[in-house]
Amino acid sequence: MKTNYDVIVVGGGHAGAEASHASATMGLSTLLITLNKKMISNMPCNPSIGGSAKGIVVREVDALGGIMGICADKDYLQIKMLNTGKGPGVQCLRAQEDKHLYPHFIQETLENTPNLDILEGMVTDLTYEGNTITGVILSDNKVIGCKAVVISTGTYMESTILRGKTVTSAGPDGEKPSLGLSKSLQRMGIEIFRLKTGTPPRIKKSSIDFSVATIQNGMEGNYAFSYETTSFKPLKEQMPCYLIYTNETTHEIIKSNLDNTATYNGLQTGIGPRYCPSIESKVMTFIDKSRHQLFLEPEFKEGESIYLQGFSTAMDEETQVKMVHSLKGLEHAEFLKYAYAIEYDAVVPTQFDASLKIKKFNGLYGAGQICGTSGYEEAAGLGIVAGINAALYVLGKEPFILKRNESYIGVMIDDIVTKGTEEPYRLLSSRAEYRLLLRHDNADVRLTEYGHELGLISDERYAKYIKKNRDVREIIEILKTKHLGSSKATSEYMIAHNMEPLTSGISAYEFLKRPGVHFEHIYDLIEEVRSYELDYIGIAQLEISVKYEGYIKREENEANSFAKFESYKIPSDIDYLNMHGLALEARQKLNKIRPLTVGQAGRISGVNPSDISILILNLKRQNNE
Repeated sequence: MKTNYDVIVVGGGHAGAEASHASATMGLSTLLITLNKKMISNMPCNPSIGGSAKGIVVREVDALGGIMGICADKDYLQIKMLNTGKGPGVQCLRAQEDKHLYPHFIQETLENTPNLDILEGMVTDLTYEGNTITGVILSDNKVIGCKAVVISTGTYMESTILRGKTVTSAGPDGEKPSLGLSKSLQRMGIEIFRLKTGTPPRIKKSSIDFSVATIQNGMEGNYAFSYETTSFKPLKEQMPCYLIYTNETTHEIIKSNLDNTATYNGLQTGIGPRYCPSIESKVMTFIDKSRHQLFLEPEFKEGESIYLQGFSTAMDEETQVKMVHSLKGLEHAEFLKYAYAIEYDAVVPTQFDASLKIKKFNGLYGAGQICGTSGYEEAAGLGIVAGINAALYVLGKEPFILKRNESYIGVMIDDIVTKGTEEPYRLLSSRAEYRLLLRHDNADVRLTEYGHELGLISDERYAKYIKKNRDVREIIEILKTKHLGSSKATSEYMIAHNMEPLTSGISAYEFLKRPGVHFEHIYDLIEEVRSYELDYIGIAQLEISVKYEGYIKREENEANSFAKFESYKIPSDIDYLNMHGLALEARQKLNKIRPLTVGQAGRISGVNPSDISILILNLKRQNNE
């Protein structure tokens, strides 16, 4: 190991993997410090990638040049597109991964990344001069200098495992916790808060009666997170999941043993995720429900471990056994691993700016669950942005900031740094006001230009992207100029494909807008488009852009109408506390968050439209407008 680096990344989870890869790929000497190399990108909870909104984040990370998507595509257990019965704005990909193979692919990628070193160790303190970061101190008192630090300690910082009436100092999967760094950050004046998450038990596959469960298969088709993926696993090679339910017996066991769970007996101090609660929380919150759905999901291609999704609990082991044995098909279930809750320290996220830099210190960034988020995908999205911005800071360049109408990553960062959070933040499609613009199919259109400019997307990949976009545009122009009539050949084709024959002429462009009409039909009917070789990505983008043209334009217009506020910058030294006309709460909130733009200021809780009017008036006076 060298004694000095450009960028040091602390923590080797999903955020740390993306941050270190981005920094190193941008040409900065980078050191990833992790407690255990074998646990880099470990999946201590469900070994799945994607899901509602999350799947689009993985696409966005890939479009920027990240590694989560390409590694997730390599050898998954099952893959499917969610919400296919709904519009493209909410369709998301989800894959069940192999808990051994996915981390292996990430680790292999990082080990072969130029400019990146990996060190096992525990960072307990940071060094700094004034408000500028200069390095890290390890638990063995070794000092390593650097120009920027990304902290991505996940759920390890001062972490404790809660089970029943027992509290144990430990990290996820029984790993050792990260100790000391939290206190160091507090000495630096950084505010820390306590969060909680949890994981369900793992059950031995051969001890489960799957015949009483409902099978949940994956999907056949060209489904992938990465735009670089060209091979796809057929359905026959995918592993099924299964659906089961809790029952009244399960609920009675839970209700009569609340003193045996840290969730209710006073041991839990951190706030847990509202959208992924423990089973005891679900039972007690929705007291009128007679059952809750659970999923039996494999963790490995070769192995016996089944993940009982939806059954996270902090009950003691004896009660866990009773609860699981009450489930239909699991009456004789054998435990491979008991469930637990985990509490950990995180940084109050309003202390970050939109580049994920901690405002009080130059060169100090955060990523992942330390920022108050939850989930592997959210961590990866924050990780690649933090890694990019740490590198840009060292290079003396302007920070990279994504807007809300450009990406779910931008929505997430704006939400946590502007509004903050009191619980682990989870991305949902409902959080994005422009979700028809932030689709699964068009992440490359939104972000690949940035990735190439930053040096994360190769020239070869960028050239393919440019050609695909050009082909889509040219085909659309062809469709607008070519017309279909009521000729005998056209009518026969439509009847053969269960379509109503045309009674008058129509452009191929308008024809494609019809329900049930797809590009394959256009390909058959319009000879001029056959000279183009669109892949499944290009076809999806073309179809969606045509069929949803009106809706997309409406959202684009809405986004453009707000753009002037997003680009209306606020000086960093503005004096909110003495700004005449601002409400007291608005002064305090604006002074704490210190938004970068008027648009961001308007999204702060407690800042009203009248306050924004006063702010704009003051800014115009300062700018002599």
